[in-house]
Amino acid sequence: MKETPIRENHLYAKAYAAGKKYVGRYCVVYVLPDRQARRLAKSHPQKEKVNRIGLTVTKKIGGAVVRNRVKRIIRAAFRGIASKQAISTGYLIVIVARPAAVSVKSTEIEKDLSAGLAKLGLCK
Repeated sequence: MKETPIRENHLYAKAYAAGKKYVGRYCVVYVLPDRQARRLAKSHPQKEKVNRIGLTVTKKIGGAVVRNRVKRIIRAAFRGIASKQAISTGYLIVIVARPAAVSVKSTEIEKDLSAGLAKLGLCK
């Protein structure tokens, strides 16, 4: 099943303001417990909590093509981590790309993101 995206701006603002933060070389990860997780679990087909994922890639990174490429790589890295190890559910996770993410391979971003999730206590 695909990750549930964060679409509301106020959720990004809450994650930035009150969430735990990990600053890596290629990305910054913000994690905040989702207060709506129980309500969203009721509408989930398997009745289980899910994480809501938000990606932020600013224009400082580059043009639209570069930004979309970085977003694809980060999404793939998150899916790769989720398939290899269990990630706690019921959280808002906001991932902000840093300018160094443009020129590296996807394995480096996956390592950085994995270290961030482990440091924030999401990897079981």
